[in-house]
Amino acid sequence: MLAGKRILLIVGGGIAAHKTLDLIRRLRERGAAVRCILTRAGAEFVTPLSLAALSGDKVYGELFSLTDEAEMGHIELSRAADLVVVAPATADLMAKMAGGRADDLASTALLATDKRVLIAPAMNLRMWQHPATQANLKTLTERGVLSVGPNEGDMACGEYGPGRMAEPDEIRAAIADFFGRAAPLSGRRALVTSGPTHEAIDPVRYIANRSSGRQGHAVAVALARLGAQTTLVTGPTALADPPGIEVVHVESAADMLAACTKALPVDVAVCAAAVSDWRVAAPRNSKIKKNGGAPPKLELATNPDILASLAAAGSARPRLVIGFAAETEKVVEHARAKLAAKGCDWILANDVAPGTGTFGGAENTLHLIDAAGVDSWPRLSKEAAAERLAARIAAALAAGQAEARPT
Repeated sequence: MLAGKRILLIVGGGIAAHKTLDLIRRLRERGAAVRCILTRAGAEFVTPLSLAALSGDKVYGELFSLTDEAEMGHIELSRAADLVVVAPATADLMAKMAGGRADDLASTALLATDKRVLIAPAMNLRMWQHPATQANLKTLTERGVLSVGPNEGDMACGEYGPGRMAEPDEIRAAIADFFGRAAPLSGRRALVTSGPTHEAIDPVRYIANRSSGRQGHAVAVALARLGAQTTLVTGPTALADPPGIEVVHVESAADMLAACTKALPVDVAVCAAAVSDWRVAAPRNSKIKKNGGAPPKLELATNPDILASLAAAGSARPRLVIGFAAETEKVVEHARAKLAAKGCDWILANDVAPGTGTFGGAENTLHLIDAAGVDSWPRLSKEAAAERLAARIAAALAAGQAEARPT
């Protein structure tokens, strides 16, 4: 549930702030990205360096920092997350949230966010039981703010009762539960192929292409973020494995087909890999020596067609099979022909001609082609294109499920 999720963690002032260090570790172990806002009071208990080291990201704290506003404005900071978590949520922070105050970065981000908020209250039991705090809690709950805890127990002030912040694993579980309920692909299985394949000529040479794998990896992350249990089968790339996703590394097209077949059954398969069409029919076992002679003649053989194989997988066929068509001319026309030839459900066509910057670049221009026609998308970052595709997949699977239900 947490793979690929983006958490904005607001650390309030209180002795319980030290628990947020363990919370960050638990979230990142499960594939979530964590960005922190540290209040001035919170900085009395934990340091920006500790939060940055565990989150792997910059820690924000000042509303009027020219550097921070230039790099990540407070509005963007408040909306770039999938969920905002306040831990510890002190009585003061809860009062600011209920009253709509915005006098520091934390309260401003909370007022400006358009995402759900989860609070983990922590305070003295008298403060927790005070009618003002309970009224603020009621107001926040009515506005849709989620909460976890507080627990009963001994407190730093020497008293016993409700007011202890929930334990890190309880907060982590509450976050996972939120995404489980909100994830449209929860319970679904997805298979994504990515990157190039390397077809051996001899032990040191191979046939390949210019695919970076960035689009395929982004699709895997986007599907996981919507709750899908995702397997990424990737050829050789320079990209890090996305956290929280099962990654299978392969070299050749034959290896990739074997890994995809092993991953079945799945609900959706997205073939974004740029698979080599041909391989050397008889790769050498030792390095081919030049020896001043003529270049060797390489006999090529056709590689297995992974997209067509998945589309024709019989009872194991995914409910939705999606391919990519990298073209240098007549992009939509050639992609339409590929859709008919492969037997898949959708084709995403993109122009990889020299000068487009698509192969190895950060952006893509896609045309989604299905039986209904062509939907041309604007030029987007590969991550944004992946999120758009994942949302469309979720809608299609939900519609298919609805049609299958008896009326």
